[in-house]
Amino acid sequence: MQPLVVTVILNTSRRADTLACLESLARGNYPNHRTIVLDNASTDGSAEAIRAAFPEVTLMAIRENRGYAGNNNVGVQAALEQGADWVLVLNEDTVLAADALSRLVAAADRAEIGIVGPLVYHADEPEVIQTAGGVLDWQWRSYHRGLNELDRGQYANPRPVDWVSGCAIMVRRQVIEQVGAIDERFFYYWEETEWCLRARRAGWQIWIAPQAKVWHKGVQRDYQPGPNITYYETRNRLLTMSKHHAPLLAQASTLATMVRTLAAWSLKPRWRSMRAHRDAMWQGMLDYYRQRWGMRAA
Repeated sequence: MQPLVVTVILNTSRRADTLACLESLARGNYPNHRTIVLDNASTDGSAEAIRAAFPEVTLMAIRENRGYAGNNNVGVQAALEQGADWVLVLNEDTVLAADALSRLVAAADRAEIGIVGPLVYHADEPEVIQTAGGVLDWQWRSYHRGLNELDRGQYANPRPVDWVSGCAIMVRRQVIEQVGAIDERFFYYWEETEWCLRARRAGWQIWIAPQAKVWHKGVQRDYQPGPNITYYETRNRLLTMSKHHAPLLAQASTLATMVRTLAAWSLKPRWRSMRAHRDAMWQGMLDYYRQRWGMRAA
């Protein structure tokens, strides 16, 4: 019997994207697979459309917005209760190749691999890479291998990485039972990186499986994050560094960089357009030190 993979998809009024994602899963060739859709109080008829088109999908209503982390944890727990060997947390705005699940499971056929992710492409540039696995440098800056590179086969071989993107992250049941699910304090952003770090500290390996291909609509080549991203990036990076006891040099370097950035965005006329980001960064720093987690306060 092949391992049971249960996919968890969080939908918030993204009916067309979620239906397209489910269609790609339905075309998949992996036989032992189930899907859970978490509907976060959608107002666009998503739930009705999903029930009509995919009656085999488990549809669960989410009434309280606990962010990517908390909402997906509802699905992770439900997947474990269904007997999942692997839980695939998948963004609703992704489309999978027909053999993506088969490739992910095949690549994770070594007992030491606890988390595996696919090669992710931009949906609007289907041969341009969005992520070939994540890297965490000595200053604990996270970035994507291969970002915006044309796929020429340069990342064709499976290999261990520091983390994989939360748009498509497949986690072994034993990892979740050992280290827990997503840390809900993060709400959004950095949560998949921290999950991978937690698994690595427990002895598991994190791998990228490039033969498994996924296309993601949510981030384009010219993506410019808004102030909310600056807030969560600031607060949650500091939380990750504290939780995982980053070296003092890395912590000092990070704080120095944040202070310099705040000064530049405050004092230099050419950065007037970044004032909202400055306020978000400052709020993120304050909330970290106040230990205020979850959704950003208005």
